[in-house]
Amino acid sequence: MEIVEILLFSLGLSMDAFAVAVCKGLSVTRLQKKHYLIIGAWFGGFQALMPLFGYFLGASFEKYITAVDHWVAFILLFLIGGNMLREAFAKKQEELNSSFGFKTMLFMAVATSIDALAIGITFALADMKTHIALIVLIIGSVAFALSALGLKIGNAFGAKYKSKAECAGGIILILLGLKILLEGLGILNF
Repeated sequence: MEIVEILLFSLGLSMDAFAVAVCKGLSVTRLQKKHYLIIGAWFGGFQALMPLFGYFLGASFEKYITAVDHWVAFILLFLIGGNMLREAFAKKQEELNSSFGFKTMLFMAVATSIDALAIGITFALADMKTHIALIVLIIGSVAFALSALGLKIGNAFGAKYKSKAECAGGIILILLGLKILLEGLGILNF
């Protein structure tokens, strides 16, 4: 996996966290430096840990699905990306909560990183043993930065970027899944 693909995965995965951070920014009247660190650490940390857990989970049953691993990766990425697109176009308004407390942040960090667990499984199936530490570090760093940026944007501009971010993230993940499938079928070779 090349650095460009890792960055695209990172961006796609971070869009949920970015969108939630935008909403969090809407709820805070006066941002402090600690808010950026809190949201970045929670979202960046969970976005980094979940693919690692998924990687170990996927590696444990890799030998059973090697023949269809490209299909599994495609289906997982398609479902995650499709769900992000569905959420981007949903009309329901999310409830704003200005709390940066442990329970609130834990719930949001887990909720925005479930897709990263599935991505970790695809990493195991793609046999990226030598790159997993770098991949996890990049995913966590991108999520940290985008979460802090989302907090600022939400506070300054409102919710106008939330659905666009989720839409972009969904499209990126679907396209990466399609690329993995086409490579696995031997149709595309990079």
